Amino acid sequence: MLFHPDVGSHGTLVSHMGRANPQWQHFATGGEVLAIFHGPHNSPSWYQTDLAVPTWNYATVHAYGVPTVINEHERVVSLLSETVSAYEPSFGPPWAGDIPDDFRDKLMHGIVAFEIPVTRIEGKFKLGQNRSAADTQGVFDALSRSDDADNLAIARMMVTECNVTKNA
Repeated sequence: MLFHPDVGSHGTLVSHMGRANPQWQHFATGGEVLAIFHGPHNSPSWYQTDLAVPTWNYATVHAYGVPTVINEHERVVSLLSETVSAYEPSFGPPWAGDIPDDFRDKLMHGIVAFEIPVTRIEGKFKLGQNRSAADTQGVFDALSRSDDADNLAIARMMVTECNVTKNA
């Protein structure tokens, strides 16, 4: 999904899915949908406290809104181009998206493009804030030494949200 922060009061999500996916048919009901975005997560077990069970650390965002299908050909083409531009650069070499227009248009019959003007956003993170300072610091220290991307992301969040000390 792509996020257009300047469209609507809370931004607008835009994306597409396979026409064979029956989920898009629910968009016609006018009902609210929920898009869930999971951030980094892990289950630490590096507490200083002897009698403690590890609890899941996570960051997540729930975005609510009423979806509509995008039928206008040029808007769908633009959305697909924007999606390629947003996600392909992380691949080496990235796909340029250069295909003949007639071939692209045939493929477009197999997808449904949609937008969700966001009406409500709920974010939550749990980073060990309920633990003692020693437990939280111990988790941060262990996560900071990890090679795992989620563990490192949780550690970065803990610096700003849990008052842990870097390089402790």
